[in-house]
Amino acid sequence: MLKRSSLFAFVILALSTTLTSAAELANIIYVMVDDLGYGDLGCYGQQTITTPHIDKLAKEGMRFTDHYAGHTVCRPSRLVLLTGKHSGNTPIHGNTQYYFPPNTQTVTTLLKQAGYTTGGVGKWALGPPQTTGVPSKQGFDYWFGYLDQSRAHNFYPEYLWENETKFPLSGNVEGPKKNVSTERVTYSHDVMHEKALAFIRENASEPFFLQAHYTIPHTNNEGGRATGNGQEVPDYGAYASKDWPAPERGFAAMISRLDSDIGEMMMLLQELKIDRQTLVIFTSDNGPHQEGGHKMEFFNSNGELRGYKRDLYDGGIRVPMIARWPGVIQPGTTSNHPSAFWDFLPTACELAKIEPPADTDGISYLSTLLGKPQDQHEYLFWRAGQKFAVRRGEWKAVRLNDKAAVELYNLKEDLGEQDNLASKHPELVGEFEAIIAKHQQ
Repeated sequence: MLKRSSLFAFVILALSTTLTSAAELANIIYVMVDDLGYGDLGCYGQQTITTPHIDKLAKEGMRFTDHYAGHTVCRPSRLVLLTGKHSGNTPIHGNTQYYFPPNTQTVTTLLKQAGYTTGGVGKWALGPPQTTGVPSKQGFDYWFGYLDQSRAHNFYPEYLWENETKFPLSGNVEGPKKNVSTERVTYSHDVMHEKALAFIRENASEPFFLQAHYTIPHTNNEGGRATGNGQEVPDYGAYASKDWPAPERGFAAMISRLDSDIGEMMMLLQELKIDRQTLVIFTSDNGPHQEGGHKMEFFNSNGELRGYKRDLYDGGIRVPMIARWPGVIQPGTTSNHPSAFWDFLPTACELAKIEPPADTDGISYLSTLLGKPQDQHEYLFWRAGQKFAVRRGEWKAVRLNDKAAVELYNLKEDLGEQDNLASKHPELVGEFEAIIAKHQQ
């Protein structure tokens, strides 16, 4: 629900000036970063790392307080986003190997059929090379980045993929490193960002859909050689002189680098005079990590939430989401509408003026963006192996394994999920157990 009044006149004006032209489809840019926590941005309470450009995005648009990732780890979260189905109805429930079979219906294929030029950069994870799951066989007109998820944890790879062709990165040599200065030269994120900007420039005159699935601030699980820690970044920037552990300087520098890039992308939209035709969504694929030497508590990366990446407490799945669309979304607004990754597909379909698939678990949140009354979910659901979580209204249930008792929390009164109320509300526990059983098989 919006926390601003007097929206009616604004919404009528927005609808009359932006959505009345049936011939014009809004461009859609969906920026999803990797392992950014709910508390890692200034507009979500971060006190140390500076994120002025992303904070400006929130000032110019709408900040969601109750938005959730598709999963608590990477691959299944992306699967949920693209298919519009929660993890109780997808083929995998963890980071197990999976690739799309032929003719899979996703948000990308649907938008391509609706007339959008479709592009993506970053981490794919749903189809390694020479499989039916590669982006070029799954609705993408253009793709640049990683295909294999495990390689995406190296920020200085020898090559990336441009569609189905290897794109060498100058100076990078994979395998054991002896001379960092000559064998680790080209930072993959920087190249992917440039390709994202190029895609926008090349398609500014027609409706386009860009998925910018950036790989920072994920750690380098190989140990991180460029800065001596798991947070690989070319330099520490504004944090170089900080008396912090190296992983924390690297983590902060990654986020500031990302913030600068978001600012550059918004400037490009203005230069091309397409910012009022473009919906930009910014979010993260799951909660913050505690890897590569980075300690989640150092920057309070999960804010007031409990848990982090791989947890089904809200710290592992509740993520920042900001939506900006000048002239349509009223600036400086906040929404506490409970929403999740599987809602993006029906939202995109509504923007494209097409019907979403009947089997989607999602509900379009376009009404929320426009300041109009919004349909609500009966419940939100997550499965991670034999761990389950369900949110229904202000209530949240968590079951940590198939033998554990269901925990019950009231998020309105207990955002940090500290007070387990299961013993006080056995009837609610029974209702949540029935929902879990429905999606357990």
